[in-house]
Amino acid sequence: MSGETARLETALSYHFRDQGKLGQALTHRSFGVPHNERLEFLGDSILNAVVARLLFDAFPERSEGELSRLRASLVKKETLAELAQALKLSDYVRLGDGEARSGGFQRPSILADTLEAIFAAICLDQDFVAASRTIALLLGPKIAAIDPETHGKDSKTKLQEWLQARRLALPQYRIVSQHGEAHDQHFVVECQIAELALAAKGEGASRRAAEQEAATRALDALPTVRKAHKP
Repeated sequence: MSGETARLETALSYHFRDQGKLGQALTHRSFGVPHNERLEFLGDSILNAVVARLLFDAFPERSEGELSRLRASLVKKETLAELAQALKLSDYVRLGDGEARSGGFQRPSILADTLEAIFAAICLDQDFVAASRTIALLLGPKIAAIDPETHGKDSKTKLQEWLQARRLALPQYRIVSQHGEAHDQHFVVECQIAELALAAKGEGASRRAAEQEAATRALDALPTVRKAHKP
């Protein structure tokens, strides 16, 4: 497998002594055994520990709660899938025929899980320090670019904090419409800020997702009213 994965190993800045460990990390359970689920379990813990230390060192003045929020944003599925896409991990993942036909090569959850499995494979192939170096290489630029005041906060939280800083009432969310079967619903929610005469709508597959989208659109509209409501 070494020839097939040489580019990936170069991108990871790590070359496996035991190619079998890398092969297992790249193998989804739909392909057969040995697959990567146990490695994913270990890799998730390694990732959380390494990111915790990186944030601890990078932001010495931040509280435990703030560091936890930052870590959650860095280890979530979407962030890992983005890293996996940059590594072109979909070129190397091994899937069963059914999973491959359904688009599994591009599925964020599969890419994120595979990346975690790779972190574990590096740790087992060498040690925790080697895995830490790879994680720091991949996530270092994101950590360096973090604004700890806002990073990792969802749109509803950002909107609430903006309003509270100006002593304005919190937004109200109401469902405009809801339709679809129980397993495939679609929500439209409106976010209303009465004191600013502002209303914004959002859509999503759940009420929570629609509320977040509505809050995002409300935040986008705030520049037009900020001058009149400075803290």
